[in-house]
This record gives sequence, structure tokens and C-alpha cells, in this order.
Amino acid sequence: MSRKREQFADLPDREGSGSSSEIPLLSVRGGKRLRREGIRNLLIRGTNWIGDVVMTLPAIACIRRTFPNAHIAILVKPWVADVLRLCPDVDEILLYRSPGIHAGLKGKVRLAGELRERHFDAAILLQNAIEAAILTRMAGIPIRAGYNSDARGALLTHAVRRTRDVRQIHQVEYYRAMVHALGCDLVESGVMLRPRAEDQELADRLMAHHSLEKGAFLVGIAPGAAYGPAKMWFPERFAAVADRFASQFNARILLFGSSGDRKAIEDVQRSSSVPLLDLAGQTSLREAIVLISRCGLFVSNDSGLMHVAGALGVPTVAIFGSTNPAATSPMGTKTIVVRGKADCSPCLKKVCPTDFRCMKSIGVEDVYQAARAMMEA
Repeated sequence: MSRKREQFADLPDREGSGSSSEIPLLSVRGGKRLRREGIRNLLIRGTNWIGDVVMTLPAIACIRRTFPNAHIAILVKPWVADVLRLCPDVDEILLYRSPGIHAGLKGKVRLAGELRERHFDAAILLQNAIEAAILTRMAGIPIRAGYNSDARGALLTHAVRRTRDVRQIHQVEYYRAMVHALGCDLVESGVMLRPRAEDQELADRLMAHHSLEKGAFLVGIAPGAAYGPAKMWFPERFAAVADRFASQFNARILLFGSSGDRKAIEDVQRSSSVPLLDLAGQTSLREAIVLISRCGLFVSNDSGLMHVAGALGVPTVAIFGSTNPAATSPMGTKTIVVRGKADCSPCLKKVCPTDFRCMKSIGVEDVYQAARAMMEA
């Protein structure tokens, strides 16, 4: 097998994974599982970042299957709420406004009071922090379940032992293992984000606003990464991939990211020989999601938008250097990882301590051929 071929890694097929054979079997303190009867009003404390939220969606689907008639509300920070609005397994989104009215001790007391008024029967804490356990205890929620992480086990009525093995598996399975230990059914997880009719209408309006014709082949590119520069492939190489798709397939190239990705976006534009539509910092998260859903291909560093594209079922090429695809690769069957080849990868560092050798080992042809493979699959 050639070195280039070794860089292409089809992701593990988590679609159709309905058994527990692929995840560690975990124990709950006292051997207690959640009772299925009597839980009609259920709170989930969600995670705080876009990619993490996407990787919890299969676990949320398991919770929904197990409690089909319950009202399921999820408590999350405002900046991830738009992801969950496309999740069919959630009935209501509650906003944890910190910074804002829920910041500080006074704000936490206020939030606990708001939750107390909702009379939740149970809370499942996907977030690992002790704060989630303290908050739900203050809210008087009688059943509080989650990993015994962050020294919070005594605050939980159903504490799942977080073993060394479970900390080493993919984050999707990490969360599924926890809810399975609590007694939730494991279910098939395919396309996890589904734009609604109003989302499709918004996408149509945005397409028209940006002069994107219906039926045009759209390629989304996300050259930024929030965690740090060690995760970022080179802008000139993203630009070269964009140029090839624009010239060979008459593709329109859309650049996605936040305002914090401005330098990377500008460097890609400067290196490209074709016009690129710059959407970074110009859209809300919801607008970015619905436009990504219209793309025929998405090319990205390891980022939150990479996870969104995979969960939407968009053919996705994920570029990994410093981070570990075994833990955070995008879900779905229409995804492929192009991984850097270096002895020091994955180092999990924010800033490369050497010479970006993992990213340098990934050529334009590597990413282009991976993208073609996704298009032809």
C-alpha cells in the first residue's frame, strides 16, 4: 500500500450500530438503571461546543428511543442551540446564559430556580463538569444521572463509572456507553441533523441572496479551527483544492467559519485563482448549517463545522494532523479522513512544537483524490 493510500481512512461505520459489542460495558453505582416508567419530563444537560454537541446526538437518540413519550428538554449554551434545533429527538431547548443572566453564583441560583419550576423527573448529564451536577441538585431534580467525572459522583443518584477504556474510545461511543449503562436502548444512528421546512426556505433565500443557482455544485471549505493553529492545513493548499473543483466541475466554492477564522479565510482567498464566496462571520450558525446542507462536498480541518457536515450526511473530507480521528472523526458513512503521517501525530497540542510535519505530509492531491472518492461513492 502506498503512503498516499494509507492517508485515506474510511471512518468506522457507526450507522446501524444497534448492539453494545462495540462499546465498553460500564457499571452504575449500586447497579441502578433508570426506570422507564414515571419519567415524563426529562432534562438533558448538553455539552458546550459545536463538535461536542454533534457527537452527543446518537446518545440523545438512544434517550429518545428509551423514553418515547417523555418531554425532553436540553439545557445548553446559546452558541450551540442552532445545532439542536435540527435534532428531531429534542422537544425543547433551554438556554444557559452564561455569560449573561446565569453567570456567577447569583445567576446559577436563578437558573436552578427556573429549572425547579419545571418539575423535571430526571436529568441526564452529558456534560462532564461538576457544575452540571450541582445545578441539577440545587434544582431539586430527584434523579440525576451521568459519568462520575470531576468528583461529582456523590451528587448523582445514578453515577456511571468512567473507566480508562471508555475515555479512549470515540466520543460518539463515549456518550452512548454512558446512556447504555443507564439502561437506554442503543439505536441506529444515520443522518442526525435534519433541516425542517423552514430551514429549507431559509436556505433558498440565502442561495438567492448570494446568487447561488439551484442545482449548482457547491463545495464548502472550512480552513479554520478554534482549538489552535496545529489543527489547520495550509491556506494555499485549500486554495489549490478549491481551484481544481472550480475549474474541473464548475463548482461554486463557499468559505465557512467564524470571525475568528478571518486570517485563514483571507489567506485562502489570496491564494486562489477563482472567486470564492466568503461567508465566515457573515452568517448565524443556523444559516451556516442550512447552507452546508446544500453542499455536494465539504472539506475541512477537524472542527465543529466538520462534525455538522458529517451529521447532515454531506460528503465530507476531514483533514487531521495534531488531533486524533480515532476519538473525534466525523460521524456518518459519507466521510473520509485524510491523516497526516508523522511520528509525533497526534500530539493533541494547540501549537505545533516542531515544523508542522504532519500537515506538510498531506498534499493537495491527497485531499483532492479523497474528495473525488467521496463524490463517486
